[in-house]
Amino acid sequence: MASDMDTTRALAILAATSFVAMLACVQAAGDESYTFMKDAVQSPQVSYYDYIIVGGGTAGCPLAATLSQRFRVLLLERGGSPYDDKRIGNMTRFADTLSDTSPSSPAQRFVSEDGVINSRPRVLGGGSCINAGFYTRTSDEYVRGLGWDLEATTAAYRWVEDVVAFQPELGPWQSALERGLLEAGIAPQNGFTFDHLGGTKVGGSIFDAEGRRHTAADLLRYARADGIDVLLRARVAKILFNVRAGRRPVAHGVVFHDSEGQMHRAYLSNGRGNEIILSAGAMGSPQLLMLSGVGPADHLRSFGITLVLNQPAVGQGMSDNPMNAIYVPSPSPVEVSLIQVVGITEVGSYIEGASGANWGVRRSGSGGDRPHRNFGMFSPQSGVISEYSLLFSQTGQLATVPPKQRTPEAIARAAEAMSQLDDTAFRGGFILEKILGPLSTGHLELRNRNPDDNPSVTFNYFAHPEDLRRCVAGVSVIERVIRSEAFANFTYPYFSVETLLNMTAGFPVNLRPRHDNDSTSLEQFCKDTVMTIWHYHGGCQVNRVVDGEYRVIGVDALRVIDGSTFNASPGTNPQATVMMLGRYMGVKIQNERLGNEGLGRRNL
Repeated sequence: MASDMDTTRALAILAATSFVAMLACVQAAGDESYTFMKDAVQSPQVSYYDYIIVGGGTAGCPLAATLSQRFRVLLLERGGSPYDDKRIGNMTRFADTLSDTSPSSPAQRFVSEDGVINSRPRVLGGGSCINAGFYTRTSDEYVRGLGWDLEATTAAYRWVEDVVAFQPELGPWQSALERGLLEAGIAPQNGFTFDHLGGTKVGGSIFDAEGRRHTAADLLRYARADGIDVLLRARVAKILFNVRAGRRPVAHGVVFHDSEGQMHRAYLSNGRGNEIILSAGAMGSPQLLMLSGVGPADHLRSFGITLVLNQPAVGQGMSDNPMNAIYVPSPSPVEVSLIQVVGITEVGSYIEGASGANWGVRRSGSGGDRPHRNFGMFSPQSGVISEYSLLFSQTGQLATVPPKQRTPEAIARAAEAMSQLDDTAFRGGFILEKILGPLSTGHLELRNRNPDDNPSVTFNYFAHPEDLRRCVAGVSVIERVIRSEAFANFTYPYFSVETLLNMTAGFPVNLRPRHDNDSTSLEQFCKDTVMTIWHYHGGCQVNRVVDGEYRVIGVDALRVIDGSTFNASPGTNPQATVMMLGRYMGVKIQNERLGNEGLGRRNL
């Protein structure tokens, strides 16, 4: 009996590594063929535009589409097109994308100094191409706190939703999670809504009814074709400034390289109000400011970077909403699902879940190749140290071996063993909690002068005691959901919550040390099993690096419009608000310029 129990637990742990990768699922994009999109190698060595937007991601695409209605816009994206990558267009191959560590991968992996594995997007459409697809607005309180116009933000959300947001259809596992949250006291029942409402709700999804992913790149269909050029694989090296004694520096162009290494320059056309806008994300925007000479003086000088403006706040205030999850193996079949239901608690945490069965099995090549599994961020090819522990190994003790001693050969043997397991071993789901805010902050620094390399980032997870309290409270809610009658069909009666905590604590989810008291101390469980849910932000925060209109303080003709400006993550999931912000600020900039030119406001 003990042997059977050990086998069941080992198989459950094995399944868990697969489901974590599901949270970054990439699915089919549309079949857009934009006439204004081309590879940067086809661009002239010198060009001129009214607006130059660096970063074709979740904010950059809607911003560029909006500004193109009136002005000439250049959108520079360091990655490729989501429509050309079959892995992005096929759910069964999403793990291939996550495992790809090549320079052209849509997901660029990094590990924070905290020892937490993370990814940043490198593809047109940004994070909306590689996330779990949940779509929900932020709260009215958040909108008012930033001084945004509530009516205008609502209109901007709807503009986005007309293209990328859908109502999901819940399967049995997600329905049980919804009922379990209500039974756990996360009330009221709010049904399906895009709005941020306390209680339990079904949120939107960027996956349509046929399972196709719709991304921020799809919002470029709003663009005026004659008003925009989108350059792919255009790696911006720095922003160019006019610097004169006694005057504020003025941004007037950018230097970028194409995939063949050729250098190009794009300049702002003559015209009052023309600007360069950084939308390169929470990693890219502060990094590019520093590489361009705007940042902490001593830090920049240590890399030989000519100082344009001493701005110590660049790279500060970096935060990542910590996520912790409990894996729940299921005796009953479960549907493949990503994030669809959320419990917005009163204890400062959000509860969500993802489930799956057999999702990791596919045939490689053509013809009669045998099925095999690819475990995404936990695959041997991924280079992620966390998969080295692979608790399904014959001894079940590989997780106790220090990461540096976990060899590629051990990984290969474990992966082969995994591929031979029966599919029922992969049945179950994760119930996760993530905290609002957070209050803990860190910083970002350059490692070198190469814009293609990841900077160094520290998030200081749980440094603020309130963050830890919120995590413990959130895990306690998960425990109540697991024990609920609503969830009974998806739990084994002989798996206590303590057993599930122990099981989860052994998962190879980060590079942090483990402790023996993870199942008895929820505080320690939170610290030891912390993961990212890719909601990191900060580095160019409002009222520190940019003003309320997102203009970089101390220089002219330069703005930052993306998640790097946030002091806290908006709502339960930020992508809807980041896309909204691109549209919202695009409309606002246009109307302000039209007003200054005496042309009045224009409906867009």
